Amino acid sequence: MVLLVVMGVSGSGKTTVGSRLAEKLGWKFYDADDYHPLENKKKMEKGIPLNDEDRIPWLCTLHDILRREDASRQDTVLACSALKKMYRRVLISGASAIKSNQPEQPGENPALKILFVHLDGPMNIIAGRLEKRRGHFMPLKLLKSQFDTLEPPSAPENFITVSLEKSLPEIVAEIESAILQGEALPV
Repeated sequence: MVLLVVMGVSGSGKTTVGSRLAEKLGWKFYDADDYHPLENKKKMEKGIPLNDEDRIPWLCTLHDILRREDASRQDTVLACSALKKMYRRVLISGASAIKSNQPEQPGENPALKILFVHLDGPMNIIAGRLEKRRGHFMPLKLLKSQFDTLEPPSAPENFITVSLEKSLPEIVAEIESAILQGEALPV
């Protein structure tokens, strides 16, 4: 059973890659953008970057979705920016990740085992993609704030990094290969 989060800045291809991967593997797919409260979407449409207070309740909702899928043993892909290490901890542990950095207490829900797939690439390529995108609440002018916020995953986080400069089939194949070979999968 695998919980996989395709992460990166806006325009990196999270939804495209995540949905294609889920379709190919027969897994469930969720797009975190569908779970943003209206206030968050309005803020971004106005060109105002979200802050931690905007994102934490949204991330807790996403954690609850992943927790439910984990409980039902459903392989799942979530497309979610997960820009900061703290945001990834919230996806793994829920609100308890914010309240303390203490180890889990007996009887608490154990941390979810998630593989993060970081879609990484240069700002100019992503900006080109955003310029072509229509009907999305995230404007191009917020891209720099996304890069400024980004804390790329690092050890001991469970992750792989994939270049978004590859073709979609190459990206999906690389992720699928890592999953099937058990690379970077949580134990």
